[in-house]
Amino acid sequence: MYMFGKRIKELRKKKGLTQKALASYLGISDRAIGYYENEQRTPPPDILQKIADFFNVSVDYLLGRTDKKNIDAANDIDERLHKVMKELGPDVLLAFYDLPNMTDKEKENVITLLEGIKAKREKQKKKE
Repeated sequence: MYMFGKRIKELRKKKGLTQKALASYLGISDRAIGYYENEQRTPPPDILQKIADFFNVSVDYLLGRTDKKNIDAANDIDERLHKVMKELGPDVLLAFYDLPNMTDKEKENVITLLEGIKAKREKQKKKE
């Protein structure tokens, strides 16, 4: 979590908060915030999520796994793909079992295909 300390400190300062103020919101000691910022301790998952929620960033951003502060679900290809597949039902999910190995372009093509199937099904239901 070598990026976590830097990111939490940067976000805290950007909001003009002291360690004590952030700690108070999170229900932890200001000493704990100091440990996190200095990379001496790692917060438990519930505190990590609270921190992400407080600063309106993703946990992945805090951990340095992405430089995107927020993940916009409307633009996230995996979220869009999962949503349209879920709407079409389990039979469609089974047809695309290799999703983790697909490129983003292949996933975009699958989304387009599935959205077409969905639209066709909805049109069919209206006729009935």
